[in-house]
Amino acid sequence: MSAVTDAVRTAVPGGSLGQSVRDSLVVAKRNLIRMTRIPEMILFGIIQPVMFVVMFTYVFGGSMQIGSTTDPDVYKNFLMAGIFAQTVTFATAGSAAGIADDMQKGLVDRFRSLPMARGAVLTGRTVADLVQTAITLLVLAIVALLVGWRTGSAEPTNAARVIAAFGLLLLLGYAFTWIGALIGLSVRTPEAATSGGIIWLFPVTFISNAFVDSSQMTPWLRHIAEWNPFSATVQACRVLFGNPGVVESGAWPMQHPVWASVIWSVLIIVLFRTLAVRKYRKADG
Repeated sequence: MSAVTDAVRTAVPGGSLGQSVRDSLVVAKRNLIRMTRIPEMILFGIIQPVMFVVMFTYVFGGSMQIGSTTDPDVYKNFLMAGIFAQTVTFATAGSAAGIADDMQKGLVDRFRSLPMARGAVLTGRTVADLVQTAITLLVLAIVALLVGWRTGSAEPTNAARVIAAFGLLLLLGYAFTWIGALIGLSVRTPEAATSGGIIWLFPVTFISNAFVDSSQMTPWLRHIAEWNPFSATVQACRVLFGNPGVVESGAWPMQHPVWASVIWSVLIIVLFRTLAVRKYRKADG
């Protein structure tokens, strides 16, 4: 830790973009090194989504109706975009707990006393969490292929579209880590941050098109699901992956899911980064 703080201390004070990027990378490096020294953090982060893949695929696969069929292979390909999106958003809880832990230990106060760009501590943390999320997503994609998920199962696709889909997933995950950052700065303990970082995610992920066909929901619930930012990313991924379950809807996010996904994610980043940095400045540790 001393090497990290020494590196930051030697930086030239200032609020320029270049200074902010350098400071953020220093903090990100510190968090990535910490992750490698606690490998169970990554291991447990991988186990949970893998369990979701296995349970939903083999337990619910023959009972879920997608379109006019209950074919488990159709549901398997329908499901994976939702599981991918759920995985990147659930990283929010880890971000919240990590920042709350740093606050409790006084590490954030130590960073605040250094000549750093104001948002660098939080940006570095969220970038490091994004790297961990990307690793988890890669492992999960391999597991999905092993259980039978395939791109292009409903419509033709290509490598560029598949890569774009994973890019949208990581953008959504990065956006949600800023929500986690705000939660971590707003509570007193890592335990509270973990609970606060995950409890609101259940309605966000389940009142959506991730695990069921939203066209079968009651009208008022379907309307909520179709305007859910989470649903926009799931719909966009299904379109880009060429997977079944792309719902025909009059809602703008469902008609233009790729644009809706990008817009929602950028808005979340701008809003919650602003709130988190403001909270960080006012926090008394």
